[in-house]
Amino acid sequence: MSTGLLSRPSRAALPEPHEGLAVSEADYWAYYYEGWDVTYEWNAGVLEEKGVSTYETFLLYDWFVRLLTEFLEAEPIADRVGLEMGFRLALPGKVTIRRPDYGVVRHDNPVPLTGAARSYRGIFDLCIEGVSTSSRVMRERDTVVKKREYAAAGVREYYLLHPSPRLRQFYRLNAQGVYEPLPVGSEGVLRSTVLPGFQWRLADLERRPPLERLIGDPVYRGYVWLKYQQQQARAEQAERRIEQEQALVAQERQRAEQAERRIEQEQALTERERQRAARLHARLRALGVDPDASP
Repeated sequence: MSTGLLSRPSRAALPEPHEGLAVSEADYWAYYYEGWDVTYEWNAGVLEEKGVSTYETFLLYDWFVRLLTEFLEAEPIADRVGLEMGFRLALPGKVTIRRPDYGVVRHDNPVPLTGAARSYRGIFDLCIEGVSTSSRVMRERDTVVKKREYAAAGVREYYLLHPSPRLRQFYRLNAQGVYEPLPVGSEGVLRSTVLPGFQWRLADLERRPPLERLIGDPVYRGYVWLKYQQQQARAEQAERRIEQEQALVAQERQRAEQAERRIEQEQALTERERQRAARLHARLRALGVDPDASP
């Protein structure tokens, strides 16, 4: 049965991009979801080209995702996926298919991620987008349209990453089903509610320090380079044990040396007593007294 929508065009007949092309949902999944140079999302029957971010945005995104990866390795409470995996949002009045730059699915989500899946059949717990500013439409799609859609679909947290603080936002879903900014704690620290324990300092998004510099920072040391920290702690414990054993050996050596000196002192005292007795015997004999004679 015809859908009345243009679908399955030949690539030669319709060169990319296909922004604004009307296609059915079935044809989107079958034909437009993958296999094109341009990544497409689907909004109520219309193809939307996914925007392109700047290299500076990528650097910020890459640093933040490495933080998130470190956390999920230390606290494996969720699965994660990149590669713009799509998921379906059945919204009041329309259906959309979005492809976030990064998605997180908690292990208690009723729809788990599976290894063979090329799309996610549930609702992500957390979505991250690197904001595209290649056009006003694409910028508003990330910052306004998707924000509204993700909230309505029940995505519990939505992070927007961009070098500009104005476009860099971190939202959580409140009890009314509306996104509100994550509270900024002392020292500018934000904390995820979807991933308890995942936290970061806003100022570090500007600096993006190497992760190895964060292991002594109280904001990050609970999860960044945790295996290295554990190995370092074990090495330090082993070094302390060696130092303690060396100290014990030194104490034992010192006690042995002291005992040896006492023996030498006792031997010297015995020798002096023997010599004194010999001198006394010699004087007695000189006086004609035999010290060995019985009384």
